[in-house]
Amino acid sequence: WISPISSPILKLSSLGLPINHLITTTHFIHYVSDQQKSAHFYEAVLAISPRLNVPGMTEFELIENCVLGLMPWTNISRLLNRPASNPSNDALLAEVYLLVEDPERYHAQALTTGAKELSPLAPRDWGHMVAYSFDWDGHVIAFAAQNR
Repeated sequence: WISPISSPILKLSSLGLPINHLITTTHFIHYVSDQQKSAHFYEAVLAISPRLNVPGMTEFELIENCVLGLMPWTNISRLLNRPASNPSNDALLAEVYLLVEDPERYHAQALTTGAKELSPLAPRDWGHMVAYSFDWDGHVIAFAAQNR
């Protein structure tokens, strides 16, 4: 395997496309039970307005070319032709790990907005101070900063 970083002209043989510019934006999509409730939650916690909020999809641009999307379970089930299956309330599904200036403030805002605390802000082995909570759909939200 040859890294696309060390070989910018490397082609995907099956598609004939250059690897170095295939990904232009990254979307992380959370499947949610209540799109508007989740949209209000993330808008309050992240302190940013959604760039898109239409029936079936809400998007928050976290940084340039990195988007957190919220899609109702019913929509993804219909889109993929699969039965709707909202997980149990105690299932932890995915994590959004955000490096921020003040993780304690973001974590407090998440708790105020309805998140449940998993772990308060504490130093972690990998050199970050991190606080963990989760929303009502079981998505873990970690707010972190480098240890000082």
